[in-house]
Amino acid sequence: MQIVKAGNMAKLGDGRAHAVLADPRWAAVVARDPQADGQFFYSVSTTGVYCRPSCGARRPRPQNVDFFLTAADAEKAGFRPCKRCKPDQQPLAEQHAALVAQVCRVIEAADTPPSLAALAQSAGISAFHLHRLFKAQTGMTPKAYAAAQRARKVRAHLASGSSVTDAIYAAGYQSNSRFYAESNQLLGMAPKTYRAGAAHELIRFAVGTCSLGEILVAASARGLCAIFMGDDADLLVRQLQDSFPRAELTGGDAEFEQLVGKVLAFLEMPRRGLDLPLDLRGTVFQQLVWRALREVPAGHTLSYAELARRIGAPSAIRAVAGACAANVLAVAIPCHRVVRTDGSLSGYRWGVERKRALIERESGPGDEA
Repeated sequence: MQIVKAGNMAKLGDGRAHAVLADPRWAAVVARDPQADGQFFYSVSTTGVYCRPSCGARRPRPQNVDFFLTAADAEKAGFRPCKRCKPDQQPLAEQHAALVAQVCRVIEAADTPPSLAALAQSAGISAFHLHRLFKAQTGMTPKAYAAAQRARKVRAHLASGSSVTDAIYAAGYQSNSRFYAESNQLLGMAPKTYRAGAAHELIRFAVGTCSLGEILVAASARGLCAIFMGDDADLLVRQLQDSFPRAELTGGDAEFEQLVGKVLAFLEMPRRGLDLPLDLRGTVFQQLVWRALREVPAGHTLSYAELARRIGAPSAIRAVAGACAANVLAVAIPCHRVVRTDGSLSGYRWGVERKRALIERESGPGDEA
């Protein structure tokens, strides 16, 4: 039997501590970083448990820590799951995303918007907790999501040729007056105008040049509705005409040129942000994806799978990619920040080289004076 003296034991402990402190995973444990959850687990020899990186338990001493790639590896080594962070269960963020996705499906399937109490009962949690979780996951309240879903139904029926009255009742409105009180906010124009394809809607536009090539900026009365990038200014104008075939397109005045200048400055120095109103036109799902994209900080990227998880639809990776491809507001809705799971660049509506250039600009040093 080999006897290890106390002094040697101390040296062994010091060596392990140094190794753990040098491991980048230790920084995630110290920061209790939820983004690291699922990437690895750590065990504590003095307690016999293993945890997620985000566990709120008291920080262990580094000499007592080991890292494992999976929960199964930790349990095979003889450690039991922590009762606080429950690393053997689905991550809390994914549980919340799945619950919110379930509530979204309930709202979408309902003929009339369900009450918050009814939704909470179906989810098995309190109304307060549901309201907080739903807003954190989607950026809107259940009531606002239901309103957006109902607006989507109205738009779909109007686009299919239904009368305004039929569209109103098919979307779950109980009276014409209630719909007309909300119609301008929901559709951005009178229902008959929308049914006619937004004919004569005024959209101002201008084309400029920057280091990324030709840039077309267009805006409606509600805000920026298109930012196109390319190499041919005439082609960009034709794309705008195709996107708004019934609108009245007109060149911008001096005031509009100032707005275009702000967009061009933003494209050159995207880390400063773009504080301009946007006129977002898309389905409820697309707008969920776009809102989540706008919350990704400059200098950061994420995968399509991660973006799908953030909106509570982890299995809708292809639909998320489709929503990114449907984005017509380049950089303002930063779909260039979405990459493949391995970090490589995927397709981009305005060219992979522009995508690479934007990511490099955002990941460089800040451009603030």
